[in-house]
Amino acid sequence: MTDTPGAEVVRPGALTTVQDLGRHGHAHLGVPRSGALDAPALRLANRLVGNPGGAAALETTADGTALRARSAVTAAVTGAPCPVLVDGRPAPWGAPVRLRPGAVLDVGRAVRGLRCYVALAGGVAVEPVLGSRSADLLSGLGPAPLAEGDVLPLGAAVGPVGAVDTAALPGPPAELVLPLVPGPRQDWFAPDAPRELGRAGYTVSPASNRIGLRTEGPALRRVREGELPSEGMVLGAVQVPPDGRPVVFLADHPVTGGYPVIGVVPERHLWAAAQAVPGTPLRFVPARA
Repeated sequence: MTDTPGAEVVRPGALTTVQDLGRHGHAHLGVPRSGALDAPALRLANRLVGNPGGAAALETTADGTALRARSAVTAAVTGAPCPVLVDGRPAPWGAPVRLRPGAVLDVGRAVRGLRCYVALAGGVAVEPVLGSRSADLLSGLGPAPLAEGDVLPLGAAVGPVGAVDTAALPGPPAELVLPLVPGPRQDWFAPDAPRELGRAGYTVSPASNRIGLRTEGPALRRVREGELPSEGMVLGAVQVPPDGRPVVFLADHPVTGGYPVIGVVPERHLWAAAQAVPGTPLRFVPARA
């Protein structure tokens, strides 16, 4: 091993990326925000290892990841509940775990939810791009998804390990209920479309990803046809493509789009969308801005 802080990727998992809180203020340049889909889980993982809340960590998808510590380091796993092993022995989830040099941290398959967050003391110190270390799957900015044998550099630890033994966040949703602020293109749909959204039996589609949560269920009926000039899109925008099934834009969403947006889900509710597995029942509930 080495005295240089770092971690080697033993098992990358289905999709594991480096994420912080994203690239803010570049939408006018065509650059999405990106960043952790479940920001509260990222902040908690960082707090448990003594990092600033927005330090770069790992976001796993479905089946976790495994890392070998190249130096002594404290780690924490939050987000979707999952088994955690250190050198094959059970270790706590949602609490600080001290790793000796050469120890293997194995983050297993999520037993509920979809995405886990793995924070390492000092944070993942890959080179920032436009002020963020986040991997953006749409634009290709930031580091590539993890691959076996990658070595992740770590920064110097900056704070004490969290003083709590464990810390709780709301669990992954059995039913996804998303408040929907109407507009700006509600007039492109039948007058009863918002009410139908609330009553419709949608489910989360397996085609969902970091760009958008896609849905399966009844198609929304449009009263205006034709093309809509491309316009700016915001995080949480619910766009309705030609098939009529709503798509909720997540962190890697495009900054412009040409399909009508029937409403917007406020950002503080999107963490639940990040943890909704395919097949999760979904309802949209009318809300005010």
